[in-house]
Amino acid sequence: MKKLLASLFAVALLVGCGQATSEGTPAAATEEPAATEATSGDAKTYNVGVAIYQFDDNFMTLYRNEVDSYFKTRGEKDGVTYNVTIVDGKNDMAEQSNQVDNFITQGMDVIILNLVQTSSADAIIDKVVAAGIPLVLINREPLGDDGDESYKGILDNPTVCYVGADARQSGTYQGEIIAELENHGDINGDGKVSYIMIEGDPENIDAQYRTEYSIKALKDAGIEVEQLDDQVGNWAQAKGQEIAANDLSQFGDKIEVIFCNNDAMALGAAAAITAAGRKVGEDIYLVGVDALDECVEMVNNGEMTGTVLNDANGQAHTAVDVAIDLLNGKAIENYYWVDYVKVTK
Repeated sequence: MKKLLASLFAVALLVGCGQATSEGTPAAATEEPAATEATSGDAKTYNVGVAIYQFDDNFMTLYRNEVDSYFKTRGEKDGVTYNVTIVDGKNDMAEQSNQVDNFITQGMDVIILNLVQTSSADAIIDKVVAAGIPLVLINREPLGDDGDESYKGILDNPTVCYVGADARQSGTYQGEIIAELENHGDINGDGKVSYIMIEGDPENIDAQYRTEYSIKALKDAGIEVEQLDDQVGNWAQAKGQEIAANDLSQFGDKIEVIFCNNDAMALGAAAAITAAGRKVGEDIYLVGVDALDECVEMVNNGEMTGTVLNDANGQAHTAVDVAIDLLNGKAIENYYWVDYVKVTK
């Protein structure tokens, strides 16, 4: 029976090699079918769990979609199947903790995690490491007592790393965008820049650094500043609009610059600016972070002063590449940084 099957297979190969190509020329006989058979027999499948803090976030929507897409690209390139499961933490740490537990129970081969709360990093990392699953933390950096790159949960584990961008750079770029204007942001000529700050999640280090370093950049440039208001918008467009509208009503023409920790809140602030009869570039300035397509268009049209590219694709690709390195047993670094890019007209 084995000899019969072998003969039939040989005949099939000969028939297949005699078929014409689309140009009508007989295809050349090659060894490719045997190689294909060997490749398919060796093909690997990996299960990847991706936990995002909240799907209802403009930037993380771009990020997670690119993670999913790039895993498919790498799978085609590597001849490997990556089964990617992406879950929404709904900005609820208890929900996300349960999702990670499910990933562990399901035996995921690697987990990519965008924490809801960085204060919960210890507990999450400990149980993932105990389960023997490699872990790639993204976007929200847990910090140790000494600041950056000192978090023991990352440094003490060779299969745990963080992929992100240095939020101090993004804040600095926001401040520089204003400082580099001809009037340095001082529209009314009183010798100081009067501003309001709309922050993201106050626990998130990105929000803390963007808030601090945007103003530090102005001060470092020798510009006097006056803070009129500083409120938490939690990354949300509606909240950004509400805060900006209230401040524009309260402070009126005193507001020269609105700093927003992300573009979603900047979109809300832009709507409030328009509703208040103000015009960006003439009697007020507005800056954000993320360089969402809509905001880049607004910068080009003069409806926003500037934004800062938070490279979702670059970070997503790095996270996927590192996750695949971990799956292949390669040594990794503990930290991977992707630069921000200043965006002006």
